[in-house]
Order: sequence, then structure tokens, then C-alpha cells
Amino acid sequence: MKVSRHWLEKFFDQPLPDASALSDALTFHAFEIDGVEKFARDDILDVKVTPNRGHDCLSHRGIAKELSAILKLPFAHDPFTAAGKDSVFSAAGLQGDAAKTESSPAVSITLEDPTLSPRYIAGYIKGVKVGPSPTWLKRNLESIGQRSINNVVDATNFVMFNTGQPLHAFDAGKLTQKDGKFHIVVRKARAGEKLLALDNKEYELKDSMLVIADGNADVPVGIAGIKGGTPAGITEATTDIIIESANFNSVSVRKTAQALKLRTDASSRFEQGLSPELASQGMHGMFEFVQHLIGGEAAGVFDVYPAPQQPTRVSVSVEKINKVLGTQLTGAEVADVFQRLQFAYIEEGGMFDVAIPAERLDLTIAEDLVEEVGRIIGYEAVPTVPLPIVGTQPEINQNFYTAEHVRKQLTDMGYSEVFTSVFADKGERAVLNKVDSVKPYLRANLTDGLDEALKKNIPNKDLLGLKEIKLFEIGKTWEGGKEEWMVGIVTEKEKAVEEPLSQHAPKETVSQYEDLPLSNAQRFQPFSKYPYIVRDIAMWTPAGTDAESVSKMIQTEAGELCIKVSLFDQFQKGEKTSLAFRLVFQSFEKTLTEIEVNQIMEKVSAKLKEKGFEIR
Repeated sequence: MKVSRHWLEKFFDQPLPDASALSDALTFHAFEIDGVEKFARDDILDVKVTPNRGHDCLSHRGIAKELSAILKLPFAHDPFTAAGKDSVFSAAGLQGDAAKTESSPAVSITLEDPTLSPRYIAGYIKGVKVGPSPTWLKRNLESIGQRSINNVVDATNFVMFNTGQPLHAFDAGKLTQKDGKFHIVVRKARAGEKLLALDNKEYELKDSMLVIADGNADVPVGIAGIKGGTPAGITEATTDIIIESANFNSVSVRKTAQALKLRTDASSRFEQGLSPELASQGMHGMFEFVQHLIGGEAAGVFDVYPAPQQPTRVSVSVEKINKVLGTQLTGAEVADVFQRLQFAYIEEGGMFDVAIPAERLDLTIAEDLVEEVGRIIGYEAVPTVPLPIVGTQPEINQNFYTAEHVRKQLTDMGYSEVFTSVFADKGERAVLNKVDSVKPYLRANLTDGLDEALKKNIPNKDLLGLKEIKLFEIGKTWEGGKEEWMVGIVTEKEKAVEEPLSQHAPKETVSQYEDLPLSNAQRFQPFSKYPYIVRDIAMWTPAGTDAESVSKMIQTEAGELCIKVSLFDQFQKGEKTSLAFRLVFQSFEKTLTEIEVNQIMEKVSAKLKEKGFEIR
């Protein structure tokens, strides 16, 4: 997630440290930083928010709250509290009271399945003026890679990146009224139902997908939690809008986004799971823009929340924290951590009963609080101690044990291990989320992949300095209704064959793993993307001539473009010895020509003749 340092500062009364210090603070206590970029006079941090914290930290507010705890900076302007509700807009001169929250008779909402949509808030605003956004709003969005569209859409995006709650605006004038009332229905799509989304692409929906529908017309106007539709899209002619601030099931959103290949900033947040309590904060943030940015009058809010999220409390003792972390923290030090995290708690006799903030869905057991203490005090403060000795032998995995022995036997015989694709163009088991349209099945054998690997490696035999290509693979196949580990081999001389790995299993019961010798790691050297050229040269030399010295002479004369010289034939005839060498030429910069290589070979021949050797 892109995070603006300038934006983060709006949550504090004092300046933040520079981008480097912020990166270190987050990296060592919360999240990795993928990089820092410059945008005008701002620093933009690319924060790699972990999946378990997507529900509260895919927002500037969430990152600011983390920095508050890590750096011990007072979190002065929290948009979730009355004291900080207006502060994030102060730079633009925005002020004003919160919107009215009474139920609006103008909008009714039906949730077909509350397990898929636990909460839905609709805010009705009349008399808006759609137009360009002010400079401050454009700058904030553009700094994190977002394109400014118009003041209404920009306002919904700002609130999402500020609080983490996705919003969507519908053009109320394009929705159907019945008896003076709009009706929004959150339901499953009907098989074959289609929607032209705001990206101007038409999506065919399945009955497993959740949609937002105009209940009076019974037509979808948006894909829940992912994308709005053009039937109710905002335009410059829009005057009345309905703001959606809702909560949707994470699994449902993820499956729909995956099936439609449509992932958005909204879906990436819903996929992580959000607290339904966040929906009211999102709506409040949007109503801050009413009159001051988009114009209009708040005509009411309708909130359907069948099963409100219940408060969560988790207890942990100082003794448990120290036992798990290996520390000797005092109760006061633990209390300091919880205060910095803004966790309300009751402490008695070293036991902390902590009220978990609604948005922190990741905190459910005592160990979660232990982790919070550990990361905030800093893992460098946790002492290093050796792990206890395991008193029992590990359980033997027969497949792993057998595979290691087969692997050693084959490599000792000169075979090289390959890993071919588990996907195939035909087979018994089709893959639901296929990699491509060419290979939509799980493989039924290893032999097809090994034969293909052999074909690819044969042309490189000379480059590799091998007389014969010998390959093997140990992997799973799916055939005959079962999944089985197999071992397959192939050479130039024989077609690929395979057999079950279980046939190589030891006949006697194995009680422990053996200490097999470690492989000798070699330094990696890159390949050249350009083709190579092979030349052979044979010569008569005096009996007793050292082949290695001749090889070095050839290498020196051939120069850097000759990447390999290997002796492939040698025999004695009378007082002479015949030596035959294979030279491989290749460049990292270009494709070599026959003329270039021939000129080098002429130099090599001349040098060998100079030494008294007879070129054959």
C-alpha cells in the first residue's frame, strides 16, 4: 500500500521523523517497506501490510496508529473519535458538524443473506455539484497513485484510503423510486445476469456472486464490494446521490473477484475481512465532505445491522507474557505497551483484561496480546536463548526418506534432477483456476514432461560439456482416480520411463533419518541469451603429449568467445597420438557469425601448426 508521509502527519500535532526513520520503525515493529518514492515534496512509503492486518492497516489511519505506538507519538487526531473527527480536513479549511444519523424514509434496504452482507448503510444526499476536486484532494490521491475523477468519487476514495472503509456513490436519479422511496437490495446474482461495470467491461455474473440491486427495478447496479455499474454511475449531471458504506463477507468477495478477474482497491480490503463497525466511520467521513466539497444537503442515513459486532475482551498475565517471550517485563512496562496501542484495560494482580478495538479482528487469544507486546517493545529486547532439546525422534516421512535415497542414487549415476510442470493439456483432473487455456489439467504421468525436458536440453549438450543428457524427476501424478508419488528417468538412448516411488521404499522399518552427504554448491553463472557455435579440431601430436596443456593452448588462442574446450577423442597410433577437441563459442553481447568463428579457428590452427602438430 502506498502511504504518504504528508498525509500521515495530519494525525499528529508534531512533525514525523524522515522517511528513513519511518521505514525503520515500521520494518522492525510491524511491516516491511518495499521502497520509498518522491512525489513533489512528499515521501511515499510502499508498505507491505501483512494479510492478518489488512482489516485495520490498509489505511493511513491504521499506519499512523502503528507509528504512534512504535514512536511514542500522541495520536492527536483520530478520525474515529469526536476529538479528531474534523482534523484531517483542516488543511483544506473544512469544518462542520457530523451528518444526521436518523433513519431516512427515502431509502429502504433489504439484505437477502446477512452472513454475506452483515451491515449496509445508505446515506442520501441531495443537491450535490459534481465537478473537479480541489488541489489538496487531487494531490493526496495522486501521491499514492490514484487518478482524480471528480469531487464525489474522489471523496469516496479519500475516505477509503484514510480510514480503510470502502465507499461507493450511486446516482440516485438513475435509480427507480416507488411511492417516493428508493429500495436497495443486496442479493445473489441470478445465473446469466450481466452488468456493465464502470470500467466499461461487461461481466456475466453467476448465482454465487453478491450484487447490489435497484430493488424497485430488480436490476443489478454494482458487484458487492468490488465494482459499481454504469446503470447508476456518477456523471456531471448528477444532483442526488446515495452513498454506500457497507460490510461484505471476505470469502464471497475474494471468490467473486477471482472468478471475474476483477480486483480493486475496495475488494482487496474486503477480502481481508473488515469490522462492520468501520462502516459507520466511513459514512461519517463521507458526510464531512457534504456542503464543503460536493455541496448538497444530507437527507438522512439508513442503517441495516441485523447482528451487531459484539465487544471482545482478552485476558493475559504478565507471567504468561514473560514465559512466552523469555523476558522479565514488569506490569508497568506491559501497561505502557497497551496504552501506546490505545487498548483500554483493567489490571489486577498482574492480570490484564483488555478491551479489543473493534477494527482489530486479529486479536482473539492471549497469545495475540503477547505478540503485540513483543513487537512494540522490539524483538531486539527479547533475549536469545537456545531451543530445548527434543527428547523424541521425529516421525519418519516414508516418501521423503525414500525420495532422498533415490535422488542420491541417481545423481551418483550422473543424472540431473528436473522439475517439470504439474499441469498438462489432458488428464483426469481439471483445474478450477487453470494457469492458462493450454494446460488445464493435472498431469497423469512424469514421462511427457521428461521427454519435453530432454528435447530442450539435447541442443545444449555441447554447451554443458556432456556426452549424454540424463534426467530424472520425483513428483506427483494424478491418474486412475488416485494421487501418487512417482520417479521417472530419461536419456538420449532410452525413452522416458517411470514407476511408483513406493517400489524403492526400504523393506525394513526405518527408525531415524540418515545423515546423507551435503551437496556441493556451485557459484551461479548467468546464461547468454545468444546462440552458440560448435567447432571440432583434431590433430596428430608426438606420443606422450599432454592433452591438458594442448587444451589450455587452444583456450588461450581462441580467446574469451570460446567458453568451453573439451577433449572428446584420443588414441595412439605408432609414435603419434591423436587428440580431438570440441570448442564452443558464444557471446553475451551478440549473435556470433560463422565468419567470426572461422577466423578464430584459423588462428587456433596456425598456433597448433607452429607447435609442430599436424591438423587432421
